[in-house]
Amino acid sequence: MRTLFLCTSALALVAASTATAQESNPMDLGSIVIGFGGTADDLDSVEVTSEDLQIIQPNDLQDVFKNEPAISVGSSQAISQKLYVDGVEENNLAVTIDGARQNNKIFHHNTTTYIDPELLKQVRVDPGVAPADAGPGALGGSVAFETKDVDDLLAPGLSYGGRFATEYQSNGNIFSNSLTLMTRQGGFEALAYGKVANGGDQTDGDGNDILGSGTKMRSGLAKLAYELDNGGRFEFTYESVRDNDLRPYRADMQTAGGPLATRVYDLQRDNAVISYTTVNPTALWDPKILLAYSATDLKLPEETETSTGKTHSYNGVIQNRFTVGIGTITAGLDFYTDEGVLDYKVHAKPDVVFAPGEKSRNVGLFAQARLEPTDRWKISAGVRGDMQSFTGTDGTEYDNSGLSGNAAVEYAVTDTFSLGAGASHVWGGIALTENFIMNPDWIYPAETIDPVTADNYYIAANFNSGPWSLSGRLFKTSIDNARAPSYRGGPALTTDMTSDGYELKAGYNWGSGLFRVGFADIDTKVDGAPADSYVGRYLTTPIGRQMTLEVLQSVPNTGLFFGADAQLAFKEDGFHEAARVDTLPAYQVVNAFAEYVPPRLANLSLRLQVDNIFDAQYADRATYGQEFIVSDGLIPLYQPGRSVSVRATLNF
Repeated sequence: MRTLFLCTSALALVAASTATAQESNPMDLGSIVIGFGGTADDLDSVEVTSEDLQIIQPNDLQDVFKNEPAISVGSSQAISQKLYVDGVEENNLAVTIDGARQNNKIFHHNTTTYIDPELLKQVRVDPGVAPADAGPGALGGSVAFETKDVDDLLAPGLSYGGRFATEYQSNGNIFSNSLTLMTRQGGFEALAYGKVANGGDQTDGDGNDILGSGTKMRSGLAKLAYELDNGGRFEFTYESVRDNDLRPYRADMQTAGGPLATRVYDLQRDNAVISYTTVNPTALWDPKILLAYSATDLKLPEETETSTGKTHSYNGVIQNRFTVGIGTITAGLDFYTDEGVLDYKVHAKPDVVFAPGEKSRNVGLFAQARLEPTDRWKISAGVRGDMQSFTGTDGTEYDNSGLSGNAAVEYAVTDTFSLGAGASHVWGGIALTENFIMNPDWIYPAETIDPVTADNYYIAANFNSGPWSLSGRLFKTSIDNARAPSYRGGPALTTDMTSDGYELKAGYNWGSGLFRVGFADIDTKVDGAPADSYVGRYLTTPIGRQMTLEVLQSVPNTGLFFGADAQLAFKEDGFHEAARVDTLPAYQVVNAFAEYVPPRLANLSLRLQVDNIFDAQYADRATYGQEFIVSDGLIPLYQPGRSVSVRATLNF
């Protein structure tokens, strides 16, 4: 469902409050879109806009989505954070960064999409029913991360500029500094960004050290663009992030029993994209041509051995959007070559080579129509066909193909009330397994591994009237033949999972501020039994009921802007029947911030923030292992306790 919530833009509020005294126009309010609105394929989408990110100023992926009750990010450490949309883990989604496909399934104990949120311009999520042009493998939807451009940071009319930001967080004594330089000359644009963050171990709400929670992150972004006189735009983007520090031996938990132990997790992710678009589209010519390379390497050096997981993807898109009388039709093809390899070395046996790997290649043809046949109706429908070739660790090859389709419709019953529904069937081929469980002795089946498929459904309602926004959504995702191999169990194991639930949202905007609340109840199952975070690896995790609250307020003509948010999880019982598990505990966490832009120094922003104000001791609902019986020895990664941070941002 797509409902339009009015969400105050920090930049807009600050600009309004520092404007001249004669200007008495209402505040310019930004928006966060979480239901109906916009084009027809937006019926079931979430957009975290640049204005939202400016308000949140996230430090990790968990912060980016903290006000979205149906989107969860587990773990307190970026190195092991995983994203769940409507209870479906991100490796079952089509994930892109600046249009580049991400193939990051390396190790089940660490993250699959490590990104510096300070780079982000916006994030779009299509839960469940995703359009055909979102890419292959959108079993449970899609996530598209987009990084900032020169135009997002450099004011119109300026030919060069920069931004420097510095921040200190008390919990862990974390210092971070970032510098962005940008220029535009004629049709040429360039941007360079770099960030360094360092800090020690953090403490949880009970004052205990969180094992391996130090900060040692480096990230960077470079963009070059050139615009031709006819509107054609060429752009090159290179984005990189590295995390290299001591982490828990299993990076998504403090211990599974036994002594606390750490080892180095050295992770590097790179993303390079070359694209061609046009800023002067016509009815018959609105192209996107994109070539990309994305790679993630994870190195685990130990005293007697070193394991390195290497995964990369060469991928691209060639498409054109045609404008017709009642909307648009986007058609084209996309392709990828993905490969994952485990390089394992025993230091005492340097001549022994252990490097199993899998590879898959795919070509897809797609078309997606986005139509508005009347003022009341919006329709989105698409189809894609994929042809995949898969190669196993022993050289076994499989060729498979399949069709996917989607449809969504919205009807405006009145000017303020809309209803909508959507459905999709997705063919996903054979997914690569993670690098760290590949076994060169695997025996692949003679015929093929069953390709994974998924079915998604939703119905939604939306009400917008004056300052009020209300929305509701029912959804279900069923994934069949999801690949679930194990080192000893073989490469052909599959499993089924389902996720269903509902989401409710409400908001009220009074001009200089707003309040909004969200609630989601998500039930997930694996092979028909309630899921726990062990059997749900790479598929799902128990989510249950969660609520989010947010309030924002500006003080006109002072440069002051402040807000608070809260995340609440409710106690949940009942998990996988074969596991010894506790209930999921309830928790409540509250955060607040105040931001000040001096009226006579509008290029300077000062921010004070307090996270986990009441020092709650808790593990985020999507964190691995929090439901297992404590007496068995598993200690989850608890969230940091109270932390006070100060941040200064200077534009020059």
